[in-house]
Amino acid sequence: MSAFVVAPEAEDDTYKIWRYLLKEAGLAAADRVETELLDAFAGLAKSPGKGHRRPDLTRSDVLFYTLYQFMVVYRLSEPLQILAVLHAKRNVKRILKDRL
Repeated sequence: MSAFVVAPEAEDDTYKIWRYLLKEAGLAAADRVETELLDAFAGLAKSPGKGHRRPDLTRSDVLFYTLYQFMVVYRLSEPLQILAVLHAKRNVKRILKDRL
């Protein structure tokens, strides 16, 4: 598996993270974190199964991979599906209940 798709909600999450970092830390930091997130997506597609399940947050068949304080929520499939990119301090359980 080496392909991945990013759900529209996850694209929006990534943009909101970039926009927040732009405001709080500047363009270089925002661009660096965005690049690292995109690299993480590609890395998950190349080596699926990284991360862990979080039954405390969802019963859906998804995995969680952490990059800094962000949780990348993805589904093993062909292609791999990036479903969400959420800050760990958000109400992840509620957000995922609405999305998954």
